Formats: sequence, structure tokens, C-alpha cells
Amino acid sequence: MILSKVSFDAKLFEKELKKAVKSLVIEEIKQLRDWCYEQFGMIYRQILHRCFNRFRAKIGFS
Repeated sequence: MILSKVSFDAKLFEKELKKAVKSLVIEEIKQLRDWCYEQFGMIYRQILHRCFNRFRAKIGFS
């Protein structure tokens, strides 16, 4: 919900996404990643890549 509310500002969006990821377990990160790419992939693809790439090896993100 917070990500949707701050999606008007790229820096704020990235900050809130990083905070959200820190508080989640691996399965929840997968779900958040899928949702984020569906909702914001067209406008914040680079931010999403930066935030989720560090989990690629752990959980098999493509």
C-alpha cells in the first residue's frame, strides 16, 4: 500500500521498497517482486532491478 502511495516519486519509491524488502522472508520477497513488476515495471524497471538483483542467487530470480 505504501509503495502505491509513494509511486509518484522515484527516490521515495526506491527508499520504501528497500525498507519493505528488509522486513520480508524469501517467499514474501518473491511475491513482492512479482507484484512490483506487474504494477510498476513500466515506470520503475531499473529501480526494481537494483532492489531485487541481490536476491537473484538466493531464490532463483530471472
